[in-house]
Amino acid sequence: MLAGAGRLGLPRGGHLCWLLCAFTLNLCEAEAPVLEEKLSVSTSTSPCWLVEEFVVTEECTPCSNFQIKTTPECGSTGYVEKITCSSSKRNEFKSCRSALMEQHLFWKFEGTMVGVALVFACLVIIRQRQLDRKALEKVRKQIESI
Repeated sequence: MLAGAGRLGLPRGGHLCWLLCAFTLNLCEAEAPVLEEKLSVSTSTSPCWLVEEFVVTEECTPCSNFQIKTTPECGSTGYVEKITCSSSKRNEFKSCRSALMEQHLFWKFEGTMVGVALVFACLVIIRQRQLDRKALEKVRKQIESI
């Protein structure tokens, strides 16, 4: 007989497992937005920091409400740094990732992983107890039949 033949659906904890996996995937998608930058082939419309050396004139800072509405670089991360390109001497804004934001995302990820580990540890303990009960019941029936 094939392994798993005759079983109807998932075991009792299986639905919970699939629900937890789906929730975790949705949480990860919500926490890690995909950065999509559309770059044109023409160097005249591309930012100068892509094609030449630059110097950071203002460190990575959070965008103000006005900057979020007017500066497209603020859209992806919410943080921006001011740079000056060496050759063209143009001042531009460049999207950046803040150390504080990275730290916050790291601890959120760590907390999620600890929570998932605890849930699966509980599921393992519950399943082990079920299997132990079944084994004891089987031994009890074999002793009774003697």
